Amino acid sequence: MKKLILTFCLAVAATGLFAQGLSGGLKAGLNIANVGGDDADGTDARLSYHFGGYVNLGITDKLSLQPELLLNNLGFKESGNDPDFGDFETTQKQTYLSIPVNLQYSFGVINVFAGPQFSFLLKSESTTDLDGASFDVDTKDAFKGLDLGANIGLGANFGKFNASARYTLGLSNVVDVDDVNVKNNVIQISLGYRLFGGE
Repeated sequence: MKKLILTFCLAVAATGLFAQGLSGGLKAGLNIANVGGDDADGTDARLSYHFGGYVNLGITDKLSLQPELLLNNLGFKESGNDPDFGDFETTQKQTYLSIPVNLQYSFGVINVFAGPQFSFLLKSESTTDLDGASFDVDTKDAFKGLDLGANIGLGANFGKFNASARYTLGLSNVVDVDDVNVKNNVIQISLGYRLFGGE
């Protein structure tokens, strides 16, 4: 993974040499995460977070490429009733290192964007509340290390600040169990601050 991140950084730096304009900064925000797929019935969304950095590489006055590097917390909730133990609620929490690469088209301060996202699983655990007790289980071995997704979203720039909202549709099965199909889906709302470049 270290080689992949280094290659990504070098590619961004090399592309920046030929870009019309180069800017970058930090971003963070809210995730509304859930799962879809054939075997994801009955799950509920959970609120979580993301944070990281971005670089915007201008191709023309209106068109740019924006790769990002994010620490991305996803997962879902599930509740029910066990005949032996009673009501329970389980929260599945997954932490990914995500690399979205979006093509962005601007209309003045407003922009639309879309592109792929590559995510690498760092940590996965579930917390179950059952009959007044709570316990955690490491679930990383039950999930695949790579998650592929597709982004589509809308953003706006306000001087050094920016805001965006996107939907990331999971394209790959994230569960490492035969005949089980589950995909990550997330609505992401972000606020960013430009540290360099731009106006």
